[in-house]
Amino acid sequence: MSEFFKFKERNTTLGREIVGGVTTFLAMSYILAVNPDILSKAGMEWNSVFTATSISAAIATLVMAFCANLPVALAPGLGLNAFFTFSVVIGMGCTWQFALTAVLVEGLLFIILSFFGVREAIMQSIPANLRKAVSVGIGLFITIIGLVNAGICSDDPATLITFANFDSAHASALVAALGLIITIVLYVLKVPGAILIGIVLTTVVGIPFGVTTVPDGFTPLATPAAPYFFQFDFSGILSLKFFIVFFTFLFTDLFDTIGTLLGVSVQAGLTDKNGNIPNAKGALLSDAIGTVAGACLGTSTVTSFVESTSGVAAGARTGFASVVTAALFLVALFLNPLFALIPSAATAPALIFVGFLMTKSVTEIDFKEPTEGIPAFLTIAVMPFSYSVARGIVWGVISYAICKLVTRKFKDVHFITWVLALVFIADLIFEAVK
Repeated sequence: MSEFFKFKERNTTLGREIVGGVTTFLAMSYILAVNPDILSKAGMEWNSVFTATSISAAIATLVMAFCANLPVALAPGLGLNAFFTFSVVIGMGCTWQFALTAVLVEGLLFIILSFFGVREAIMQSIPANLRKAVSVGIGLFITIIGLVNAGICSDDPATLITFANFDSAHASALVAALGLIITIVLYVLKVPGAILIGIVLTTVVGIPFGVTTVPDGFTPLATPAAPYFFQFDFSGILSLKFFIVFFTFLFTDLFDTIGTLLGVSVQAGLTDKNGNIPNAKGALLSDAIGTVAGACLGTSTVTSFVESTSGVAAGARTGFASVVTAALFLVALFLNPLFALIPSAATAPALIFVGFLMTKSVTEIDFKEPTEGIPAFLTIAVMPFSYSVARGIVWGVISYAICKLVTRKFKDVHFITWVLALVFIADLIFEAVK
């Protein structure tokens, strides 16, 4: 085992790998509560999504362990599940089966891209600043969702949006605010698993407020519910709407994964002298296989989690840490009732805080150059204010093409980006005249 995972070569031990794997699980296991909570708002059954989340995370993380030998864990991604529910299902009026079909097709294409290296061509076609802006925009989008789910933010006829009063009439908002404070304190003190611990403590705090309800005869153990199997709808697969949904999943998943893999590899000191990720093809393939498995089981896009860096900080350097994390996801299958206790007020602080983690890349965007900064700004602004990731990407790509066109900076725009801009403009015209 130590020889297969190259313990000696990477200067690690079995003990460090186990601690690293457990730390990564603690840091990201909040997704077991948050993902079913978000997808249930799309009409999916909470318990079935919980099972799909656990199994797809375990499958993808095991593939990462054995195909890439990297201490990176995967699970259904935040932002991608929000896009699935609030943009595709609620915003566009599509069925969750339609959304799962887009996830499946995206995963299958991602497998092909991983095998043949086409991902490099796609990466080069999308402007670097827009890639960073997408992450920031999704972060703000997730933050608003968290604020709304907690009851902290609500609509107002005079100001469009307002904050709740933190009193007994807004118990959910008060509990969520306390939970956010707890999470922030734990994070700045560098407590491993700060987000998960924050969710647990917020759930406990919610009991005296009546926000958390413990049923009579409660037991934390239960037989896992059956996940959804092959619930797809291919009837609209040739529509422009399907293309936009599919492309958004593909685009976000592709760059989230590459960014996370690079970040974890750099932190672990595993990149080569040219800064390349070891076994990158296997790592990207793990992401793609996890996405396909997740779609077949009934969950949104599976992606690499940046929380894997917490495991690396605890000593993880090989794929064995990923084996440990995957095993813990399978154990969690039998703790379904425990996660079902967690109210939206307890998961909302996690959403808000992950929003902060995703917006950190804003400092890397070149706002001094208007043809780069304006499209990035529109991408970031449109996502939360339109409650749609897709619209943010559409406005970002169109404005980027226009800015480069009028300044005659044609060489800055990849051919594929021109094509995407034309397609998106055609869609806006179609929406306006229909």
